[in-house]
Amino acid sequence: MAIITISREMGSGGIPIAHKVAEKLGYRLIDGETITEAAAAYGLSPEAVEQADEKPPHFVDTLDSKQFLDLHLIELIILEAALKGNVVIYGRGGQDLLLDISSVLRTRIIAPFEDRVERWSEREWLDPDRARYLVRKSDQQRAGFIKYYFDRDWEDSVHYDLTINTQRLSEDMAVEIICDSVKDDNLEGIKASSKVILSDLILRKRVEIAILSTDEIDAYLLEIEVENGVITLSGQVHSNEEKKAAEVQARSVEGISGVKNNIGVVEYRTNPSDH
Repeated sequence: MAIITISREMGSGGIPIAHKVAEKLGYRLIDGETITEAAAAYGLSPEAVEQADEKPPHFVDTLDSKQFLDLHLIELIILEAALKGNVVIYGRGGQDLLLDISSVLRTRIIAPFEDRVERWSEREWLDPDRARYLVRKSDQQRAGFIKYYFDRDWEDSVHYDLTINTQRLSEDMAVEIICDSVKDDNLEGIKASSKVILSDLILRKRVEIAILSTDEIDAYLLEIEVENGVITLSGQVHSNEEKKAAEVQARSVEGISGVKNNIGVVEYRTNPSDH
């Protein structure tokens, strides 16, 4: 069940490296194109994927449960692909989404800013100033996406097993390093346990989607944990009806073996005389 994640800076050469790694190993590449192709089966439109994919929400979108739901569906696509193994996950916060899976090889492709601007300008036939704007904007969006959804510094090297600077190393050398590294015994020896954890992550994601899909529940204060197919719901809702609805939605997910409902009920005071 080999899994490789590739985080990259725009213009660093991450795209061809990801394709070459997948081709050399015979792995399936999970990128924006394959996610868009799979989206319809999950009830997602290409437009919804484009709006939610690798972008932090605008201020007005932070309360948009639809966009939040779309992001969870994209994550489910990635998780279910990862469960099949032998995949290269390109971007989409894969290294953080699979944080609990210790057998994942997490890689990051970087290069100095001006080198990336020059490459992007040449690749897209752009004026250098326009390319500079796009590269900087991409860096800001991707950093914001990781910070907002995973609360992590995108550039923090401790979260990657390999960081490759393509200013000094060729694409082919980067491909060789990644392909050799995924064969490390430390990754090989823990794949069975990783599959169990990944299966639980998928169940949790399906429960999150089921709860987000109904207007009966304010899901933002809920926490969901899963272990060996048993779901534990915690956090707060505003009524017993919401608490029961959350449990009903959780039990509706195929593969759940049990639900522990530890949700607390905190009722709002709506009458000024109650304060």
